[in-house]
Amino acid sequence: MIVQWLVLALRYRSLSLPSAADPMIDAGGLAGESKIACFAQVGDAGRPWLARTAEVVAGRDAATKASTAMAALGLDFPIIAKPDIGWCGFGVRRIDDPSALQAYCDAYPAGESLLVQEYLDHSGEAGLFYVRHPHETRGRLISLTVRSPPTVRGDGTSSLRELLARDERLRGRAALYESAGLDRVPGRGTEVPLAAVWSYRMGGLYRDCSGEITRALEECIDTVATSMPHLHVARFDIRFASMHELQHGNFKIIEINGAGSEAIEFFDPCVPFFTAYRGILAKQAMVFALAAANRASGFAPCGWRALLRGFGRQARLLGRYPASN
Repeated sequence: MIVQWLVLALRYRSLSLPSAADPMIDAGGLAGESKIACFAQVGDAGRPWLARTAEVVAGRDAATKASTAMAALGLDFPIIAKPDIGWCGFGVRRIDDPSALQAYCDAYPAGESLLVQEYLDHSGEAGLFYVRHPHETRGRLISLTVRSPPTVRGDGTSSLRELLARDERLRGRAALYESAGLDRVPGRGTEVPLAAVWSYRMGGLYRDCSGEITRALEECIDTVATSMPHLHVARFDIRFASMHELQHGNFKIIEINGAGSEAIEFFDPCVPFFTAYRGILAKQAMVFALAAANRASGFAPCGWRALLRGFGRQARLLGRYPASN
């Protein structure tokens, strides 16, 4: 991917050109962008699909401010607390009570923004990858990837730690699940989700369900996307109750990712290795082409120095966030 990026940068004469694919998002969403700023760009037509979310600046009285923000949004525990600048679920926690909120705010880097968001107790989570050419009035969904949480099934005698040790996919991530209480023994046949975060980093299982995309779903996402200024490439991370509900446009958006978002359908273990990389490289080439069209319309890329600053700040923050759960 790095080699292809450099080749495309030479062809298009810009190392940071993809940042012009979504020119109203910081660095196009390649690195260091604000999640709440993306939500703020959603127009009135798209707001019914947004999860209720508020921003709080960490520091003195942050937990009190977070509680006030929750009350203003009509939220009660549990909630999700997450970084405003994040990646792959770093720092995302389910918060069940005021003491846990206080502990999260105390551990969060002072002066940086965190988000409090409604907890959506739905069985489904998905990433919807959306594309709209700058000269098109409507966009299209090109993939739907459903996530499942990292889960083990109890046998009635083994602890969660022992079950993890026998799971080829999850055993290397056991340190991520300590908050789940790995010494307890679940009953036979009991499925135990190990984390509130369902990202690949946390052991979430991804399944390409692009064949389930409906016109109604595509129209809903297009309504949200076109309500945002000059959004052309994005992945909408959502929660939903069932595939039927999702296909009829009933879902909530928990995050909007710009041009740097991954085409996560290729993390499906059923997708062949070379097929996955062909798709990933094709997506990267597509973003360059879309950004070139935007540049021709007058939108300048952010520049390689700004891009490096965004990556650097994001990397520094990831190591300072409270642990995910």
